[in-house]
Amino acid sequence: MINRLEMMRIFCVAAESTSFKDAAMRLGVSPQAVTRAVKELENTIGEPLFYRNTRHMRITEFGEELAIRAKTGLAGFDELFQRNEHMPDSDVAGTVRITAPTVIGRRFLLEALSEITQQYPNIRLDLRLADTITDVIEQQIDIGVRVGFLRDSSFVARAMAKLRFLVVATPELIDRAGRPQTIDALAALPSVALVDNSSGRLWPWFFDDSQQLTPANRVFVTDDAEAELGMVLQGTGFGQIADCLAQPYIEQGRLVSVLEQFAPPPWEIYVYRPQRGPVPARIRIVYDRILQAVANI
Repeated sequence: MINRLEMMRIFCVAAESTSFKDAAMRLGVSPQAVTRAVKELENTIGEPLFYRNTRHMRITEFGEELAIRAKTGLAGFDELFQRNEHMPDSDVAGTVRITAPTVIGRRFLLEALSEITQQYPNIRLDLRLADTITDVIEQQIDIGVRVGFLRDSSFVARAMAKLRFLVVATPELIDRAGRPQTIDALAALPSVALVDNSSGRLWPWFFDDSQQLTPANRVFVTDDAEAELGMVLQGTGFGQIADCLAQPYIEQGRLVSVLEQFAPPPWEIYVYRPQRGPVPARIRIVYDRILQAVANI
């Protein structure tokens, strides 16, 4: 018989998964073990937690409410056993390998990582910045940050922030070229475009209802998001820029957002780590700090 605490842990993972098989992969157990734990918990509580058949699994309303309460309780329980962050340096040592998109790493992670190295001088940080998807196994990555979809169920992942994409230009360019009222009108205006290094193609601009636009009147093309933003700030062309980069300049009046009524849904920013058994203290410390840094984007 599984103890009640373990049943709740398995149930909480199953509640966040697409299937018991998915939950089993995340937990490193068999699907049968997840099924047994859920059934035993249902028998203990006396309520069904999932609607399931041969094709689908869906959590019940009672199950959703229980999952919320259980996560809070488990978090409180885990805190009792968490090591204090002021533990001796000798207990927190070794290399932590991190990957992140270039702009996020440069602008939002360096301060947090610097604080870690000052507090834990025996932790060695290895940060690899790349806008392409990194092979975490080949590169032996301990922690990653990714924008967009994260389908790999073998990761422990948390969506910590949302990234919106804004079409922006300088007020001077808008005065000179005009303010577009439609996506088609935007296509005719001078633009700054970004290259996807993984494919060598231009990143399309995204809009609502799954609409996309590949900039046609390109006056500047680059594979670096900082250079893209810099040229937009120079008034070279319109650009679709992440809000975390563009918003400070919008507030200063240096950039103006256009076509906001066609803005696409925001993308999630995930912080993840491979599911590899017990987490060493050094990785837990860095992971928690990165979670805080990304949440503030």
